[in-house]
Amino acid sequence: MAIEVRIPTILRTYTDGEKAVTGEGTTLAELFADLEKRHKGIEERIVDNGQLRRFVNVYLNDEDVRFLDGISTELKDGDSVTILPAVAGGSK
Repeated sequence: MAIEVRIPTILRTYTDGEKAVTGEGTTLAELFADLEKRHKGIEERIVDNGQLRRFVNVYLNDEDVRFLDGISTELKDGDSVTILPAVAGGSK
């Protein structure tokens, strides 16, 4: 089962500069564990204590997984996962 994962610029050091990689898993947790096997160090940048990091947004087919089942969200073949760092700040 192949899942496309879009990688933000800040995490591309873990994917040898690749903008998108493929992974496998029936849930996001399994997918991130699979990515860790292929791209050492990436999982800890996305997951903390079994939950998505506070400042990381993950979308499954353009839907925020926080409004689904979070890291337990189920995946199917052909899904697309996008990882985005949260953006904050600005000037007055």
